[in-house]
Amino acid sequence: MQPQNILIINVARFGDTLLVTPVIRALKEKWPEANIDIFVHKKTKEILENVGLLNELKAFSKGKAKWCGWFSRRQYDLAFVYGHDQSLLQYAKRAANLTVYFSDNAGKKSHEYAVARPRELMPAQQERALLINALGVDVNNWRLHYSVSSCEEAYAKGFLQQQGIERQLRIGFQLQSFPAKAYRDWPVEHFYKLAQRIYRDYPHAHILLLGSKEGEDSARMLAEKLGPHRCSSLAGKTTMRQNAAIMSQLNLYVGVDTGTTHLAGALGIPMVALYHSFHPGRFLAPQQHPKLAVIEHPVDYRQATRQDTMSAISVDQVWHSVQNLLENQ
Repeated sequence: MQPQNILIINVARFGDTLLVTPVIRALKEKWPEANIDIFVHKKTKEILENVGLLNELKAFSKGKAKWCGWFSRRQYDLAFVYGHDQSLLQYAKRAANLTVYFSDNAGKKSHEYAVARPRELMPAQQERALLINALGVDVNNWRLHYSVSSCEEAYAKGFLQQQGIERQLRIGFQLQSFPAKAYRDWPVEHFYKLAQRIYRDYPHAHILLLGSKEGEDSARMLAEKLGPHRCSSLAGKTTMRQNAAIMSQLNLYVGVDTGTTHLAGALGIPMVALYHSFHPGRFLAPQQHPKLAVIEHPVDYRQATRQDTMSAISVDQVWHSVQNLLENQ
């Protein structure tokens, strides 16, 4: 098989969009001459901008999928479909000669290949690779991929200069996950205590509070408590790509399990990532990251519930990891 045109459909959240980047890289390594198009959610499309491996990056939706592809000849040799939505899958089957997807009923037909869904938890990146593994394509590089443009880098450096922190030790905090999974949040009071230890041993440190509009109030209150000369809140004040550009200039990142933590992994920032018992880091943390400390909730995931509180992860434990990374930079 030597496909000329490959389609990936991955209409998903921010972090799940990044998780498919090792698959894109492996497909391009296997078939360097192939055009790879990816259809994603309109709100997460920007995360894949400037990824040089792609031919087309297109915003797509379940609604669009219902009406597309009925009257056009097949455009793709191969399509890989992530997610369970039938409208996306049916579109891919109309648009591609061979469609590969996850199913409870595994099997191969002339124009489709249903790959068995894993029955047990496995690392998220390896799970996404199962679709291409079915066609004999292996992933050797598991690093997530994100590209900061030169203009964005200049913006970030200008921002640091404007804030007067270009020569300070810059540490980013991601306080919250998204509202539907707020049980993954580490207490803000714990972040406050961690900040105090950082300032004690690294008085030239400046903490940048990251996040979206949803976390703006929590970030503002913590920033006020820590003081404007030592802490700034970016929550809700930048675009996603501006936020990523500023993150690329951090010396350290500390965050809970959410899309921003996947982004920190893609940027290769020294990082401490905190994981809830229900979503263990061994399945979700960035892979092949040379400067990553994964902190797992003490409850084993086989006994985990969403009611397990993240306060079970102590400030001491996180501080120890922060010290190790800062001392070995």
